[in-house]
Amino acid sequence: MTVECFLDSNVLVYAVSSSPAEAAKKNRAMEIIASADFGLSIQVLQEFYVTVTRKITTPLAADTALELIEQLRAFPLVTTDYPLVISGIERSIQFGLSYWDGAILAAAARLEAPILYTEDLGHGQRYGSVQAVNPFRPPPPAGAVHEPARRFDG
Repeated sequence: MTVECFLDSNVLVYAVSSSPAEAAKKNRAMEIIASADFGLSIQVLQEFYVTVTRKITTPLAADTALELIEQLRAFPLVTTDYPLVISGIERSIQFGLSYWDGAILAAAARLEAPILYTEDLGHGQRYGSVQAVNPFRPPPPAGAVHEPARRFDG
């Protein structure tokens, strides 16, 4: 299965944020969710649940978070299995990342997603077949010179 992009948990967390300081990020997250052909992983759903029920300023009730996860399961979802764990470890070694970031990249690659929307990896950085894009990064000033995407293959 191929998807247009893969969403890291921070995109989903911003989508439910009630913080006025995160209003622009919430709007951008909602725009992506509403319009993109995206995929997720079990890891992303786990991180989303823990973050929105325990770590945000105004946590969601557990049953509310569960309802949102039930809605998200309609999208392509990568399960955590032995091959994904091994692929995540290999990517963490190859790219010098945490296992968790390696597993996110492995899940995105499994869905053949060319783009991973995340704040956690270098914007524009290419990790094999997947390019990290920070969707919350402010646009460059008018007339700025565009830097080509960087590639890191280890």
